[in-house]
Amino acid sequence: MDELEFMRGRVYGADHDDPGPRDGRAYVELVGGPLDGLLLDVTDRSDTELRHGIGLPTEIGRYGAGGRALYAPRGTDGRVFDWRGDVP
Repeated sequence: MDELEFMRGRVYGADHDDPGPRDGRAYVELVGGPLDGLLLDVTDRSDTELRHGIGLPTEIGRYGAGGRALYAPRGTDGRVFDWRGDVP
């Protein structure tokens, strides 16, 4: 199993021992880019992030350690965030 396949169905930033979604939390799906297929817990995210997107630290993006993958909401329902690119 490759690294991306291993991460599918997991929550971004979750502990490896408890990778799944939790009851009472809100999630969006990350589509494309290095975090494709992961869920992002948006329960405590700001309205600005939910409208305009967020940079998520990742070591598997274009810039490696210290880089961020940018994701922004698709459409108006906000249930899917599409990859917009990587930044250092």
